[in-house]
Amino acid sequence: MKLATFRSGGPEKVGLVHANDSRLFDLATAAARSGSNLPFISMLSLIDGGPAALDQARTLFDDYGQDDTLSVDVASAEILAPIPEPRQMRDGMSFPLHILQAPRGQLKLAARAKNDMAELARLEAEPLGELPEVYRKQPIYYITNRFSVRGTNTTVKWPRYSQVMDYELEFGIITKNKGANIPASKAKDHIFGFTIFNDFSARDAQRIEMEGRLGPAKGKSFDGGNVMGPWIVTYDEIGDPYALKMEARVNGKMRSQGVTKGMLFSFEEIIAHVTRDETLMPGEFIGSGTVGNGCGLELGWYLEHGDSIELEVEKIGILKNKVERQEA
Repeated sequence: MKLATFRSGGPEKVGLVHANDSRLFDLATAAARSGSNLPFISMLSLIDGGPAALDQARTLFDDYGQDDTLSVDVASAEILAPIPEPRQMRDGMSFPLHILQAPRGQLKLAARAKNDMAELARLEAEPLGELPEVYRKQPIYYITNRFSVRGTNTTVKWPRYSQVMDYELEFGIITKNKGANIPASKAKDHIFGFTIFNDFSARDAQRIEMEGRLGPAKGKSFDGGNVMGPWIVTYDEIGDPYALKMEARVNGKMRSQGVTKGMLFSFEEIIAHVTRDETLMPGEFIGSGTVGNGCGLELGWYLEHGDSIELEVEKIGILKNKVERQEA
């Protein structure tokens, strides 16, 4: 099933997405009507409720789904991030082409900043080279700001300290079932579902801070910069999560296409690595990292004030946002 967090003239609600992604079924109100005591007050409470909560959600929709008073139109609701405050946020580096192209993109950005056209030409002509071995040895990820999450249709405010704003085409998982030292063979039991992630990036700030070999920090963690949604699709509805088509569009024009195939480590393997003597909590987010050619850094094509960005992942949906500069 598809599950969303939304507002419609009141507090946050958890909705079951139906009618070809056009309607939201209010689970908490339906549960109250049925006399159920299972928690549907937030997405985290639903995840914490385990299989029984998901089963009850299905039962509620079977019993009350035809009652139009329990559903609202997606178009008329405010769709929030599926989990407005994840319990943790990690984002990986999983796609080889992006790993190879991103550092060269940063070098090109530095050459442009210095107006060094000779260096820029040299970088353009230089072959990509080999993937650093560390990326094959273990999953690589960073922890980002879980309080800066926003949802679809929001306007991302360009941080004042940056002149180079970028998007990133990613997908990711929401976790379930607390656990540590989870083998990859059992990690699927800890994946609640999948969503789309746009890791907005202040590339000039990121370029400087990454020279310190720690981070990223201000290149990523600005208010509203971590965008996910539009909803969570449970594993049973996704099918093969490693064969989904992906596309990024800016102002309606296709910037890049990709596929979720080819991750150096699956999410199951990433979970196994993360949980080595570390407890994974339900309601965490883990991002795939950017698919190859899935950002302006790789293409040399950055965002402008007022640009609209759409990230689409097959079987999940479309994540839509706009970027605007803030006044100094």
